[in-house]
Amino acid sequence: MIGAVCYAELGTTVPLSGGDYAYIKEAFGPLPAFLFLWDANIVFVPTTNAIMALTFSKYVIQPFFYLGCEVPDSAVRLVAAGTIIFLTWLNCYNVRLTTKVQNVFLVAKVAGLVTVILAGVVHLSSGHYENFANPWENTQTDPGLIAVSFYSGIFSYAGWNYLNFITEELKSPYKNLPRAIYISLPLVTLIYVLANIGYLAVLTKHEMLESDAIGVTFGNKILGAFSWVMPVFVALSTFGGLSVHIMTSSRLLFVGARAGHFPQALSLISINRFTPTPALVFLCILSLIYLSTSDIFALIEYASFVESSFILISVSGLLWLRHKKPHLPRPIRVPTILPVVFLCLCAFLVFLPIYVRPLEVGMGLLITLTGIPFYFVFIWWKPRPTLFKEISEQGTSYVQKVFLSAQQDHQD
Repeated sequence: MIGAVCYAELGTTVPLSGGDYAYIKEAFGPLPAFLFLWDANIVFVPTTNAIMALTFSKYVIQPFFYLGCEVPDSAVRLVAAGTIIFLTWLNCYNVRLTTKVQNVFLVAKVAGLVTVILAGVVHLSSGHYENFANPWENTQTDPGLIAVSFYSGIFSYAGWNYLNFITEELKSPYKNLPRAIYISLPLVTLIYVLANIGYLAVLTKHEMLESDAIGVTFGNKILGAFSWVMPVFVALSTFGGLSVHIMTSSRLLFVGARAGHFPQALSLISINRFTPTPALVFLCILSLIYLSTSDIFALIEYASFVESSFILISVSGLLWLRHKKPHLPRPIRVPTILPVVFLCLCAFLVFLPIYVRPLEVGMGLLITLTGIPFYFVFIWWKPRPTLFKEISEQGTSYVQKVFLSAQQDHQD
């Protein structure tokens, strides 16, 4: 919630699409912004797409197998790949249709969570408090492990800053952006906390750790003949969440390409559908590559470290912009203590896991550093050789023909 309030100030101070990319560029310049764009499109955007698609796939496939039977890994990845491809096509075809269908998925998500909450309340009211008897038994006290454990929680609450990616497409962003944050975040937090209590009331720690689809396990244990509703609700929820993430993250790539930080071909818009089709297809391909593994927790840790690092930089930019550009219009100005507290929390999540997960942290840093030579060769170096220009123009022309797309009219 503190982070979302900080992003409300950033979104109304720098009212541009692209979220963190726009804020980092405004505060710290093009190189840090490019590195964020590089990591976002190479690491945590396609990784998040893969995670959500794998989750949807497991909940769709699990009911067709008897309890205790192992779901084939290849089947999970094939269904996940098909889901990513279909939702990419849907977002290329019609954004309005995607938005309308999203309302159905939202109802399914809330219905599933309410089902968990009510079942948990009934179970607790029957006197079943045994799962809360020793809540701290066999827990870890290592600060690094605690920080890593937060990554799964952070992923569950992901989305609190996604609206900032499409600020330019919002009606009355100065009014609707903060309103959406102030209304949705407390509601989501309350519902998620109550749902977790419901899960913990019914399932033991062992059952939760052993399950690949906790919603299915929960339904089988307490809902009886109606256990089928849980995989349906969860599948629809993750399906809708993936659709939204594909839509918003493609705008981040589109804005970066429009600013010249990615190939110009990725800044093209379909002349018939008015959607950033090349950017959507590019992210679809990267997301499919990340399906080479179905280890969801490894993907979460891998992506969360990099994303938390750049969120820390973005909120640092909020304080730096107050010092560097104090005269910028700020329709919303949060108390200074809030970004300071949020920076401390981000630092806890970024720096403490270094010795606990050195491989994941090291790979995240390595991928970030590999963006530096690309920046200096393809962006900073001017004038570039004629060969570079010819390849870029030919590639852009090819993409225009394949996707029937053109550059955005800047007057719009």
